[in-house]
Amino acid sequence: MRKIETGDVWWKNAVIYCADIETFFDWNGDGCGDIRGMTERIQYLNDLGVTCLWLMPFYPTARKDDGYDIIDFFGVDPRLGNLGDFVELVRTARSNGIRVIVDFVMNHTSDAHPWFKSARRSKDDPYRDYYVWSATKPKSGKADVVFPDEEDSLWELDRKTNEWYLHHFYKHQPDLNIANPAVQEEISRTLGFWLELGVSGFRVDAVPFLFARDGAPGDPGVFDPNKYLGDVRNFVTRRLGDAVLLGEVNVPFKDQKAFFGGPDGDGLNMQFDFIGMQAMYLSLARGDARPLAKSLRQRPALDITSQWANFVRNHDELTLDKLTDTERQEVFDAFGPDPDMQLYARGLRRRLPSMLGGDDRRMRMVYSLAFSLPGTPVLFYGEEIGMAENLDVPGRFAVRTPMQWTDEDNGGFSTAPKRRLPRPLPDGLYGPDRVNVADQRHDHRSFWWFIRDLIYTYRQQPEIGWSAPEILKQPHRAVLAHVCREKSGWAMVALHNFGSESCIVPVQLEDALPGCVLVDLLDGLTEHPLDDNGRIELGLEPYGYRWLRLRRPEDDPII
Repeated sequence: MRKIETGDVWWKNAVIYCADIETFFDWNGDGCGDIRGMTERIQYLNDLGVTCLWLMPFYPTARKDDGYDIIDFFGVDPRLGNLGDFVELVRTARSNGIRVIVDFVMNHTSDAHPWFKSARRSKDDPYRDYYVWSATKPKSGKADVVFPDEEDSLWELDRKTNEWYLHHFYKHQPDLNIANPAVQEEISRTLGFWLELGVSGFRVDAVPFLFARDGAPGDPGVFDPNKYLGDVRNFVTRRLGDAVLLGEVNVPFKDQKAFFGGPDGDGLNMQFDFIGMQAMYLSLARGDARPLAKSLRQRPALDITSQWANFVRNHDELTLDKLTDTERQEVFDAFGPDPDMQLYARGLRRRLPSMLGGDDRRMRMVYSLAFSLPGTPVLFYGEEIGMAENLDVPGRFAVRTPMQWTDEDNGGFSTAPKRRLPRPLPDGLYGPDRVNVADQRHDHRSFWWFIRDLIYTYRQQPEIGWSAPEILKQPHRAVLAHVCREKSGWAMVALHNFGSESCIVPVQLEDALPGCVLVDLLDGLTEHPLDDNGRIELGLEPYGYRWLRLRRPEDDPII
């Protein structure tokens, strides 16, 4: 494993922004967002403070799964632009201090991909072993599939060859046979191609499904999934020393740790903290911080090159699958009681503002929490202005509506007729006439400015990304009090009140020396002296939050 210097690990304190080109900004007025539109909005992301842009799939697609049904890993969907446009986007982003990572779907293709079209011609086709086949249908049911509302088995019969092929997702997305060295070679070619075009890494889709056996061929003693993930990491770092692999891994912590690799971190560089995210929503529903505190205590320690990605919401359903049935129902009752707000009996298809009834205090507390936790914060487009979902749009697409730029027609997303937009915008309280970028950028009290200031404060404290959480003991169930510590001696106390009542929180820092003060980073750098035993009492308003950096007597003033 190549030794990585700390200067290579830029992702440890990045601010990642996830966007779908199709729904971000329509430059040419045809109703569909495009790469040139994304390029036009790079300065906006720079102003917000974003340091890394994560692009959802933009490859040629059969258009059955919002770009995840890929028919060519080396191209660009012609509706969005071409490879030249993509290179210009990456160049423009780089010139604004923003890296670009792209979605990489390694576990399946579209059934319209040339490989699969060839594979289903005959059992002897050269591409046959690119996929997973069975002469008889293996046992499988709705409990095994990712989308139980549309599929009832992992296996689908191909009538031409009378064999069954594996698909963990939709039947039109056959799984690739990752154990096949030829497929591994294709994966390497694809990764190398996009690295040569200037990307800084990949968000790897649905990582655990890459290695699920489910009757897949091959001797487990020959193909070691964990070793292969290390091979992928070694390949991308040989091509680009500071390339990042951000993995979608929604499994328990004890299983998640394996995907980071061994002691040297020879697997994924980053993984989303799905367990912490789900615990946070349970804490919100209960007004009780203890579920989240328990999750943070259980987070495995990572090697120096690895990192957790903190997020409030992503582009899929807000999954609650790792909660118990009773806990999940609590969150449903609080934030999505209507069955139409729920999806797959495991998640919600809503964004945070509507779930919280537009309560600005709770919204701000949640994002303060996400940025204050050790790890790297990830925003989904529109979160910075408090966009909501449109429940009239089916399924997971309810949260993937066009970006709301202005109060004009189509929210300033496109000049095309409404019928040509990818999806209809929400209306009412969360429509673009009430929630949009232009209005909020002109109002320094707005949510956009709150997120911007939070990002800049986070970036001024890069140690957050290098620290580990320590939960402080205090008497209030509604309060999460944690300390971020970094081995240089830097420390920051963060307080977050999940409750509707104000409180006084006692804080004690065992290692604080006489003369130490806590400097409030979110309130004008107000100083709060600790007593000689490192103790202090701090007030929190209902749904209040504070970031307090420890300053020792010998430290320079915080500016």
